[in-house]
Amino acid sequence: MRQHLKLPAALDGNLWHYQHHERANAMHHHAELEFNLVTQGRGLYLLANRKYRIRRGDLLWLFPAQEHVLIEQSADFEMWIGVAKPATVRRTATDAGATVLWAANPPGEYCRRLSQPALAQLESLLTAVAAAREQPGFFNAGLGYALLAAWHHFEHAADVPVDDVHPAVEKAARLIRNESSPLGLDELATRSGLSAPRLSRLFKQQTGIAMVDFRNRQRVEKFLALYRTGQRMTMLDAALAAGFGSYPQFHRVFKRVTGNSPRSYRMKSSEA
Repeated sequence: MRQHLKLPAALDGNLWHYQHHERANAMHHHAELEFNLVTQGRGLYLLANRKYRIRRGDLLWLFPAQEHVLIEQSADFEMWIGVAKPATVRRTATDAGATVLWAANPPGEYCRRLSQPALAQLESLLTAVAAAREQPGFFNAGLGYALLAAWHHFEHAADVPVDDVHPAVEKAARLIRNESSPLGLDELATRSGLSAPRLSRLFKQQTGIAMVDFRNRQRVEKFLALYRTGQRMTMLDAALAAGFGSYPQFHRVFKRVTGNSPRSYRMKSSEA
């Protein structure tokens, strides 16, 4: 799913500190280059047919053509997220070793583990740059420097082991996130080339999340995207369009995934 980040026109990108939340995440990509620096806890990223088990000190680069989703995170999970517009990357990453950052989907692995001194140094820099968000000139200069500093630390860091995801698991995940109409487990298994029991077992083993839970998170995220569009859709209409079969099913899943009832979510949204 192509995601359009709402970046202020005056800024060359954005930088913020992310903390664990229960809201569902959807497989997505965007035009901006992204980097994540894990500062606490553990998580699991699914990136095409690869998965990264990330923890404190890991620095991960996500390129514009790479669909990705954070499907698991510990209760104490925290990380810095930085994004830079394409023009910013090309203007900033001009050193020979950094021009790979211009790419849409470069070959190779782009997740490495920083040393503790490097982590502390980069954390301090990102904190200072993020604090200047209300001063566009200062922030943009800092973001460019932070981008290069992150790449410098990455080049001198150790690789994080990456696990290949079975092609059938990757295909099932893609079918689920792109489904225009609900597919049953047997149909998913047939299209993915495995038996239903083996696909279910392999999906859970390799991603750490049951396939039904993955599908539920994707549907909740699709509902949230539809309901936020301002098209005056009712909750029921948005839920049905997201793939839920009925409002009771939607209500049950939404509360389990987000920790809030749909009514509570609507009230919080209207107050925001």
